[in-house]
Amino acid sequence: MEIPFSRWYSVVPKRRSRRHFDPNRPIESGSLAALDRMCREFRPFPHARSYLVSEPAKDVFKGVAGGYGKVRGAPAFIAFIGDMRAPSVQEEVGYTGEGIILEATALGLNTCWVAGFFRPETVASLVEIKDNERVLAVTPVGYTSGFESLAERLMTGFGLTHRRFSLSKLVSRWPVDNLPEWAKVSLEAARLAPSAVNRQPWGFDVDGSGITVFVRTSGPEFNVAKRLDCGIAMLHIEVAASNFGIQGAWEPLEAPRVSRFVAANTQGSQK
Repeated sequence: MEIPFSRWYSVVPKRRSRRHFDPNRPIESGSLAALDRMCREFRPFPHARSYLVSEPAKDVFKGVAGGYGKVRGAPAFIAFIGDMRAPSVQEEVGYTGEGIILEATALGLNTCWVAGFFRPETVASLVEIKDNERVLAVTPVGYTSGFESLAERLMTGFGLTHRRFSLSKLVSRWPVDNLPEWAKVSLEAARLAPSAVNRQPWGFDVDGSGITVFVRTSGPEFNVAKRLDCGIAMLHIEVAASNFGIQGAWEPLEAPRVSRFVAANTQGSQK
C-alpha cells in the first residue's frame, strides 16, 4: 500500500507516549476496523508485521519495579512481530510499527512504544507466532483522560524525554546550515522520533541524493535494539520527504550503518 504521507506527517509532532488509559471508554468500531486494516495492509517489508488484539491487554505489560511505569487500562494492543532470520529485522519492525502508531494517532488514539517491559509469552498466547518469529515490541491502544498522570509525568521526567538533540549533533559530512531543504525537513521529522529511554541513538550522513541512517552511540541496549529505534526514524524521514515531494527507497547497509534513503527526484526540489 502507498504511505498516507500527508496524514502521517501532520501527526508526527503531536504523538506522545501515554501509559494510562480509560478502561471504560472502548475504541469506536470504525477506528478499530481502520486500525486493523492498516495492520494487515501496511507490510512494507517481508520480515515485519503488526497484529491488532482488540481486547484488554491484561498481563501483557509490566512495570520497571513494583509496577512503576506499567501500562494500565488499555482496551487493545498491537504486537510488532519480526522474522529473526532477516539481518534487517529490527529496523524493519521499527519502521513498520511507527507507521501503525502514526495511523493510530491520526485516528485520535493514544499509544506508547513498549519494547522492554512486556511479557512476550502472554502476547504469544494471543497472537499466532510463526517459526523464527519474535514479538519485538507492542503498543497499547486506547483513549486517555487528556491529562498525564503523576506516574506518567515521572516516567517522562516531566517532559525531559521530549527533548531532542540538535541536528548539528546528529548530522555528519554536511554543514547543517547548507542542507538541502528536503533533507532538513526530513531530518527535523526524524529528530521527533521516539526511542527507548529517549536515547536517540541515530546519526545521519547526507549526500547529494540521499540520507544514510547509522547507529551513532555505543552503550547498553536496555533490552531494545538501537536498530529498532533507527527504523522508527527511517519512517519519519520517508514520510517527511514524501510530503515535501521527494520519493525514494531504502537500501539496507551493514552495521553500524543501518540503511540509506536514496532519493529519486531531488532535482528542482527546493521550496
